[in-house]
Amino acid sequence: MAKKLYVGNLSYSTTESALSELFGEIGEVASVNLITDRMSGRSKGFAFVEMAEESAAQQAIAEINGKELDGREIKVAEARPRRERRDSWDGGGGGGGGGGGGRRGRY
Repeated sequence: MAKKLYVGNLSYSTTESALSELFGEIGEVASVNLITDRMSGRSKGFAFVEMAEESAAQQAIAEINGKELDGREIKVAEARPRRERRDSWDGGGGGGGGGGGGRRGRY
């Protein structure tokens, strides 16, 4: 069964192919998803790597966590389930502003 891993503290120059190659030394890589900024397209410094086998994922955590890649000591851990996001346009959010004060008291 496939297992998703979180990979953090990546250099902004790290590519998906470099991650695929690194994790491929441990076992079969099902997918690599380098997270990028929507506006600039620049890496946010973390990625998700899905290993085809759970045993390979555990081995990758043990062997790659703390290893240097592109000049950075990367962090590898089991990915946590994605949290549900509430966007302001779906009826959630809100808040409100206080009112303006203006001048108060005697002048």
